[in-house]
Amino acid sequence: MSKRPSTPLLDRVSVPADLKVFGDSDLRRLADELRAETISAVSETGGHLGAGLGVVELTVALHAVFDAPKDRIIWDVSHQCYPHKILTGRRDRIRTLRQKDGLSGFTKRSESAYDPFGAAHSSTSISAALGFAVARDLGGSPEHGIGDCIAVIGDGAMSAGMAYEAMNNAAQAGNRLVVILNDNDMSIAPPVGGLSAYLARMVSSSEYLGIRSLASRAIKKMSRRLHEGVRKAEEYSRGMVTGGTLFEELGFYYVGPIDGHNLDHLIPVLENVRDTSEGPVLIHVVTEKGKGYAPAENSADKYHGVPKFNVITGEKAKGAAGPPAYQNVFGDTLADLAHTDKRICAITAAMPSGTGVDRFAKAHPDRSFDVGIAEQHGVTFAAGLAAQGMRPFAAIYSTFLQRAYDQVVHDVAIQNLPVRFAIDRAGLVGADGSTHAGSFDITYLATLPNFVVMAASDEAELANMTYTAAEYDDGPIAFRYPRGAGTGVPIPETLEKLEIGKGRLVREGSKVAILSLGARLEEAKKAADQLEAKGLSTTVADMRFAKPLDEDLIARLMKTHEVVITIEEGAIGGLGAHVLTYATDEGLTDAGLKVRTMRLPDIFIDQDSPDKQYKLAGLDADAIVAKALSALNHNSAGVDAGGVEEARA
Repeated sequence: MSKRPSTPLLDRVSVPADLKVFGDSDLRRLADELRAETISAVSETGGHLGAGLGVVELTVALHAVFDAPKDRIIWDVSHQCYPHKILTGRRDRIRTLRQKDGLSGFTKRSESAYDPFGAAHSSTSISAALGFAVARDLGGSPEHGIGDCIAVIGDGAMSAGMAYEAMNNAAQAGNRLVVILNDNDMSIAPPVGGLSAYLARMVSSSEYLGIRSLASRAIKKMSRRLHEGVRKAEEYSRGMVTGGTLFEELGFYYVGPIDGHNLDHLIPVLENVRDTSEGPVLIHVVTEKGKGYAPAENSADKYHGVPKFNVITGEKAKGAAGPPAYQNVFGDTLADLAHTDKRICAITAAMPSGTGVDRFAKAHPDRSFDVGIAEQHGVTFAAGLAAQGMRPFAAIYSTFLQRAYDQVVHDVAIQNLPVRFAIDRAGLVGADGSTHAGSFDITYLATLPNFVVMAASDEAELANMTYTAAEYDDGPIAFRYPRGAGTGVPIPETLEKLEIGKGRLVREGSKVAILSLGARLEEAKKAADQLEAKGLSTTVADMRFAKPLDEDLIARLMKTHEVVITIEEGAIGGLGAHVLTYATDEGLTDAGLKVRTMRLPDIFIDQDSPDKQYKLAGLDADAIVAKALSALNHNSAGVDAGGVEEARA
């Protein structure tokens, strides 16, 4: 364990109100201590580091100026919220981040009154803050008296259309609302310094706003045409010196840009905005991701997400060498296929390394597209490519593909366009918890006409499915695979084009049949070993396809086995539901066959290690054995069927 930093000022902070007694010099020292404590904590737990380091001073300034939780501070995505958690009464638990029964890695309403809105996906903060502001102005829930509503959103999150939809609505509504644009990639801001800080302080001051208001009332007595011309002149002249014309056009009063690491600049501007009634307002702050920790500042990804690490050297903990990660198998396979097929291209929504598209991009930069945090656009963009004869692969996390479901239905499925969906992070994902779990894609894709839905049981199957998808031009096709390393099976030198809708038998028996879809196959094989040891002959089938089903295989196994169990890493409505529908339609259950489905329970599962999450969900080998024995009315004493009932409770 690394040595804990000395934090005499931070030790005096239990809640944000404690900051009110600190002078400016104390706040600067407090920020240094808060940064050191954040680095120390994340070195022990792993997690998102760079984003939090970039907003340390901003976090201190917000809590020093505003009055949380009455003032609602909403962090977009919220992977930058660790300093906020430390200042809001959770420091004693900060070293439980992302662990079972510990603090969430994101804001979470059930965790603290200082987290008014939960988040882990991007670009929701302005919409939510506007909702709070309108509720405040309508007098809703007065017992929860609301003050200012502040959305803190990064420039990356501003690439999503939802942010602009919210800003457009906010301008129309005209409610008092504060948006802080945290520009940490220098993608928006002009250079900042003393002059820009002075201008920001000036245009946010009560004196300037008072004169502006007086002038506004005066010119309203003029003709509408002249009134509008003067208003535009003031807006554009201010925009020319501050760089905020875009946001002014969207209806926000723009202040900035200001140095987000300089409390002498931040605090006066925040105080000015707090003390005026102007709204909606956008404050543009420029920060550096990873600020104050040299290894993060010098890293290409600014230590966005890190395992445990050595604070002194910055060296990250390394796991034992093992099989390649699934996303790398996908990226390498697709890159190899694209050498001979010039129609193949790859699309990612701001997650190139997380999806393996970065590996494809190195080999084929002209056919790799990062559309930013814009999954809706990415899917329809892929549809356009497919309509013109290209072979696009939209590589998107399962949890993020949910954001583009209308486009999947309307722009892809209805038109039967051959878009290939590479669905990463399928199933439970460990420390990121329920917000990032890929629980629903089997259900929401296998219900759609024209779709083919596959699930890889190991890395060799993933390579074959990537090849199969590349060669499939009859309509949309999706293949899902989990987070993390593969099982260790070798990747075949010659890839196999899978027959659509056909599974495979892994082992054959006569009493119990386990129909596995996806990466639960290893647990199914372990369960079969346990059942065989009890004298129960067991078949294991890798179904490969959730749609279309291998109906011949299902019918054969149902006619020759006493118990059939389906298992999948998905929610209600997936493989099990489709198998049951087929079986009842065909009358296959009429002869006393016992069919049981195993799937994710109807709950959201919090962070833990994936193995423990699947045990809790009742999807490990012991749970499969218990399910089979229960169906056969065998004594299942000594078999742990998992913690799913406890989880439901």
